[in-house]
Amino acid sequence: MTTFEQFERHINPGLAGLLRFTGLDKVESHAEGVYVWDTEGKRYLDFLGLYGTLSLGHRHPKVVEAVKAQLDRMPMSVRVLVCEPATRLAARLAEITPGELSMVYFGNSGTEGVEAALKFARFYTGKPGFITTQGGYHGKTLGALSVTPREHYQLPARPLVPGVTVVPFGDAKAIEAAIGPDTAAVIVEPIQGEGGIRVPPEGYLREVRRITREKGVLMIADEVQTGMGRTGKLWAVNWEEVEPDILVSAKALGGGVMPISATICRPEILSIYKTEPLIHSTTFGGNPLAAAAALAAIEVTLGEDIPTRAAQMGAYLLGQLAELQKAYPEFIQEVRGRGLLVGLEFSDADIGAVVVAELATRGVLTAFGLNNPKVVRLEPPLIVEKNHIDQCIEALDGALKATQLAFEGVL
Repeated sequence: MTTFEQFERHINPGLAGLLRFTGLDKVESHAEGVYVWDTEGKRYLDFLGLYGTLSLGHRHPKVVEAVKAQLDRMPMSVRVLVCEPATRLAARLAEITPGELSMVYFGNSGTEGVEAALKFARFYTGKPGFITTQGGYHGKTLGALSVTPREHYQLPARPLVPGVTVVPFGDAKAIEAAIGPDTAAVIVEPIQGEGGIRVPPEGYLREVRRITREKGVLMIADEVQTGMGRTGKLWAVNWEEVEPDILVSAKALGGGVMPISATICRPEILSIYKTEPLIHSTTFGGNPLAAAAALAAIEVTLGEDIPTRAAQMGAYLLGQLAELQKAYPEFIQEVRGRGLLVGLEFSDADIGAVVVAELATRGVLTAFGLNNPKVVRLEPPLIVEKNHIDQCIEALDGALKATQLAFEGVL
């Protein structure tokens, strides 16, 4: 039995079918920088970047070196003594996050970070309610799923956590109108990722911050996908100089080598730890290996000014995609994004699926948005060069030509 057949039998038969349809029924072998190879020797240009995780590319040497060095010292914390790498990481995050954010809870994934943020908001306010946005994506564990308003994912898991109100994304007045006496927090992505790379109107985050502060409601910024330089600034809230009460980071925080999340709060929000130090805890979150990777990732990101690079390469990519949109107006409805968080919205989800498959045959990896399958997202490593972007554009042009032939006479 092949590895793919084992995957289909023992892990996820439905996903196996989707991979087969898109031509990605291959087995990954190794990776370096912006490239991935399968076991048949084919090389792929990675323009998905593990959904924004691989900001520094695959196997960045400084991150790998830091993890190997920590592995030789102590891979796991015993938890009844203080973990030195995690403590240093928490102090470093306090230095580089906005405003008064300075207390950190470590987890292993974005959804785990969101779960912590929701609990902390309830602990601090004593209120049960949350406001989230249409198209928002915050994870699939029960609490995070409750603020991820897509019925396709929610329906099989109902009943969900009660007290969640959904408002349109980008509409601060809708948030203001929805806030009630039981509202603990508003959770929002600075730019929606899985919702289709949706950039809100300028001033939206500032207005949400003003409203939540005036109403005595917490603002949770979900920077799981937008953080660590992806949009052209270290944190996407920095574009509007917003200081949330809680910021959730994950994905790129681990440098593409280790999984880690951080829920970073204003100190008073975690005052419960003074009397209840075990009220929310973890075995593996912030383990020494993950903390070492994150510390190295932060130093590379800041030391090499990765956010500025993302802004420059993103502007180039958006410009090239705009030219493609002119050439294929019947397919591409919109090109949008900020930095290297970029989306192509197609006129139909089936068209987007064919484009993803055609790109794979041409050696470029992409995917569609989980909450908006009409949108194909481009999230390459932030170390990407212009020649890599040119390769992607050339492959995308070929994929669109092939898609034209596939849909000839249909549209």
